[in-house]
Amino acid sequence: MNMSRRTFLLKSGEFVCLSALLGCERIVQANVEKVQEFEIFPVNYIPNQILFSGQKPVVSVVKVNSKWSEAKGVEYATTKAIDLIGGINEVTKGKERILLKPNLVNATPSDTTNPRVIEALARLMKNSGKEVVIGEAGAASMRNIDTSIQGYVCRTKNAETLQGIQNDIFKGTGYDDISKNSGVPLINLHVGNMVKMKVPDNFVFKDIYVHKAMYDADLVCSVPMMKTHGLATVTLALKNIGIGGYPGMMYGTVRSLVHQEGIKLEPTGTSSVTVDMVKANKLGLSVIDATTAMQGQGPSVSQGGSLVEMNLIIASKNALAADMVAANIMGFEPTEIDTFKWAWKAGMSPSTIDDIDVVGEKVGTVQQQFTRPQVYPYTVLTKWYGPPCRQKAGV
Repeated sequence: MNMSRRTFLLKSGEFVCLSALLGCERIVQANVEKVQEFEIFPVNYIPNQILFSGQKPVVSVVKVNSKWSEAKGVEYATTKAIDLIGGINEVTKGKERILLKPNLVNATPSDTTNPRVIEALARLMKNSGKEVVIGEAGAASMRNIDTSIQGYVCRTKNAETLQGIQNDIFKGTGYDDISKNSGVPLINLHVGNMVKMKVPDNFVFKDIYVHKAMYDADLVCSVPMMKTHGLATVTLALKNIGIGGYPGMMYGTVRSLVHQEGIKLEPTGTSSVTVDMVKANKLGLSVIDATTAMQGQGPSVSQGGSLVEMNLIIASKNALAADMVAANIMGFEPTEIDTFKWAWKAGMSPSTIDDIDVVGEKVGTVQQQFTRPQVYPYTVLTKWYGPPCRQKAGV
């Protein structure tokens, strides 16, 4: 793994925008439908059998050979990680349409999923005859930056702006090139047709909106960058879907409506709503990019996070198991992570590390003690981040 790729981009003046600890509007702007026509389709909830099966999950931990080129090292490690949990044909058995969901919080490569990991997964899946798309709904680009406000990032549900934000992010992180080279389409999960489903026993959102492309996928694959987080302690496979899956047209680009509803149950307004969105998705594969990770006040360098070279790929069909192992590698006990506690409340498994079969590298040989973030109640952030975007700024 070539760490200089991220470091160089960071030092070369790439724009560093703030993280998803921001705000959003409660009411859809009146001009959204004029900018882009869309429909909302009522659909039925399909329970996620993997997270509620009670079967002992397998999590693979594989080292990336840093002596190889980044492309070769990441592709080999990603392929091996999938092989160790059954192989691509077994993991995607009966699944024809695959949506890969990276974590692209902003347009800064140092803060986002390494595109080499997505590229390797896309190639594996296409070679096995699957239809593959890459979907994301990032938080911020220059289009919703306003330096006159304290947190710099303003909130919007405007479809045209949301389209521009995601275009900026795909371009700035190199995903445009991945799409062109691989022929895998990019989907902006903020805008377009939506589905609405009623999810039984959800904590916060009984009725929940999801982009139709996510619902139509037979398998959603969460591909986060391993990071710490100022609202969630860690942000991994569950949160990548559980917060990143809320579409901007319905909840706002930086999802303060989501957090504001969540704080009715818990201080950060993050963990309970994460579990709600995870339940609404067909999350059946998680591949955690720990090539370069982030510690400290993540999830962005501008927030105070710092990069850690880990040279690891972690994979599992069970997102909770993958996250528990990844958090343990970062030096956290599973009981320290509120998202896991809410997942357990929802009846998801596994409940302990002993309930997981870890294959590949042993956790003790790759474990590092990450610098911990200061976790804030969301009420501390509501006035600091995310005032409405001003019309005169073109948003």
